[in-house]
Amino acid sequence: MHVVVCVKQIPDPAVPGALNADHTLKREGKPILDESDSYGVEMALQLVDAAGGGEVTLISMAANGETAGLRTALAMGAAKAVLVSDPACAGSDALGTAKALAKAVERAGGVDLVLAATESSDGYTGTVPAQIAELLGWPALTFAKKVDIADGKVTIQRQTEAGYDTVQASLPALVSVTAGVVEPRYPSFKGIMAAKNKPVDICTAADLGLDGQVGWAGARQTITNVENAPARQAGEKFEDDGTGFEKVVGFLENLKVI
Repeated sequence: MHVVVCVKQIPDPAVPGALNADHTLKREGKPILDESDSYGVEMALQLVDAAGGGEVTLISMAANGETAGLRTALAMGAAKAVLVSDPACAGSDALGTAKALAKAVERAGGVDLVLAATESSDGYTGTVPAQIAELLGWPALTFAKKVDIADGKVTIQRQTEAGYDTVQASLPALVSVTAGVVEPRYPSFKGIMAAKNKPVDICTAADLGLDGQVGWAGARQTITNVENAPARQAGEKFEDDGTGFEKVVGFLENLKVI
């Protein structure tokens, strides 16, 4: 079984974020693996083990050929990675990112299943996994809290507000997983050392046939302005003089809660 995992390398959340003049996120310094993607990596490794063999490939898009975050996922046990890194990709919107990652999946070759987080920790659009599936022409199964593979099909428990729905599709398919799907392993020292020599296929937009379709040239969304969120206003305090309940009821009526 060949499982591909979409992983994102993001600025360290412990460092205060900053924006460039064009309102894009500054991505200076050493990137780290998005924690939300570690669940997909672990799920992929477990599925390959359960299948009795295969490999896990990572795909990512990052500037300047950065691989620090990828090496963390490789240290967990993934076999190799495909990295899209090209100045032409700067400014890509969600769809542009999905186009690059979909082409990276095709470049990996012979893929049975793609796993992704439901959304990244620095973008939060939540749209990229479904867009990748659409571009590949594969079914998309989202918000999976449990994943099983058998008889050429993938079956998930799709998390809902009321519990979960059981959803099934034929392979190949794309599945987005929630944070509770598994407990990610910590890379061992042996894994960290081995990760340094695992292959990372670095490719450009031109290599993927995406000239003019990604980056600012292909973006269908632009950020026109960024403002600080308004400060939260202080709440209204009621002194209970024996009629406090009436004031609370009146307040709720004004909000049309009751």
